[in-house]
Amino acid sequence: MTRKVRVQVEGRELVLTNLGKMLYPDAGFTKAEVIDYYTRIAPALLPHLRGRPLTVKRYPDGVDGQFFFEKNVPGHTPDWVRTATLPAPGSSKGREKIEFAIVDDLATLVYYANLAALELHVPMWRVSEEGDPLPPDTLVFDLDPGAPATIVECCEVALLLREVLKEDGHEGSPKTSGGKGMQLYVPWNGDEDTNAYARELARRLEREHTFVTSVMARRERPGKVFIDWSQNNPAKTTVAPYSLRAGSVPTVSTPLSWAEVDACTDPGQLVYTARDVLDRVERHGDLFRGSTA
Repeated sequence: MTRKVRVQVEGRELVLTNLGKMLYPDAGFTKAEVIDYYTRIAPALLPHLRGRPLTVKRYPDGVDGQFFFEKNVPGHTPDWVRTATLPAPGSSKGREKIEFAIVDDLATLVYYANLAALELHVPMWRVSEEGDPLPPDTLVFDLDPGAPATIVECCEVALLLREVLKEDGHEGSPKTSGGKGMQLYVPWNGDEDTNAYARELARRLEREHTFVTSVMARRERPGKVFIDWSQNNPAKTTVAPYSLRAGSVPTVSTPLSWAEVDACTDPGQLVYTARDVLDRVERHGDLFRGSTA
């Protein structure tokens, strides 16, 4: 029997279901705890979601079950959820357009958490109030280590990127991916194409450092850090700051200080769970403030 609980979230009525379901069985982390995490982290998370078309990774039977990516809003979505209908070039389902949710408020965030949307992914651009795509406001470098390289080597590459970005007057903000890698975000308000700029920096570091590659081919990546510059393609998304990840434990894509990046000597230093991140934000605030907000 599905147990339902009616709640009010900022004046919106929501029906929450199956709150006791174990979404992270190994960690004993329930659906209620997922909703609680997203509710409590919302003040830090929402500024990085607002205005950005949402793609979610849903795990209705928990992280050990099957999952699916969802871009189009579900048919039962409340009419108060903001949406934007946007072109969908290359859609795997043959759609010409997709109606995306735009998570501007806590009620929408809780609605998706109740759908077991554990992972939240967004592009580096927003839509206008009218729902039209705007130019990119963020540039991202996705750093992916090829074993035996780890996030420790990713930190080294992030520090190299920080220096070359400074040469061009840019300041980046690092975060973990919540998995084995990390990302570096750069606020962007220039006319230059972000994909081309990121590609050139990645290729420059590839030329200068043998443990860096800008090539996606798996055969090129063992022992190296792949700088994925292609995440700046407008059709692509990256896991949002403060999003949960669907591993055996509820890790989070966690904003970092540069001091933490510089001091990293062991991968375990940069693994943060939902509980860790709530404590971090209470102590330090949003380390990503101004990066994508």
